[in-house]
Amino acid sequence: MLPNNQGKTTLYFASNNLHKIEEVRQILSKRFLVLSLKDLTPGIEIPETGSTLEENSLIKAKYIYEKFHVNGFADDTGLEVRALDGKPGVRSARYDGELADDHKNVSLLLKTMEGVEDRKARFRTVITLILGGKEYQFEGIVNGVISQKRSGTKGFGYDTVFIPEDYDKSFAQMTPQEKNKISHRGIAMRKFAEYLLT
Repeated sequence: MLPNNQGKTTLYFASNNLHKIEEVRQILSKRFLVLSLKDLTPGIEIPETGSTLEENSLIKAKYIYEKFHVNGFADDTGLEVRALDGKPGVRSARYDGELADDHKNVSLLLKTMEGVEDRKARFRTVITLILGGKEYQFEGIVNGVISQKRSGTKGFGYDTVFIPEDYDKSFAQMTPQEKNKISHRGIAMRKFAEYLLT
């Protein structure tokens, strides 16, 4: 399989997002040593030119495999709101423009959803693994609703306004451990880790 480091399998995660990297490390830390783009070469930015989560995830994973010849993985995540025909979707991180940040994106979403009764939404993560030149994809989905206002201080992205199904608090009000048990990324990561161990 992959080279071991102190009994752990080493994987390169094609991301510079510190929140994502930390979340992934919490999920996989017992079995894998997760390194990021900055461990390969600082300052790498991989263009996300795909029109779907699947395409963007594949683009990023292929980039590090072809450029650095290492086994690795990438994810792409989108918030899909039913009343907005699945938007912001693949443009979730850039919903309010190319230079948008989490606060601006959430503000635009809340403004767009003003007066909208159907607030159902889902988070979807697609992970692409490239191992020995072969490509594998894993999906994780969590359903929920968009709240009327922000709540909580943890997490990132749209966590302050996403309330998962069967819960009465937002992702941003949960501990990392609580969130990882039910989150889209947690579900996809567990599928991914289970595959690597079989």
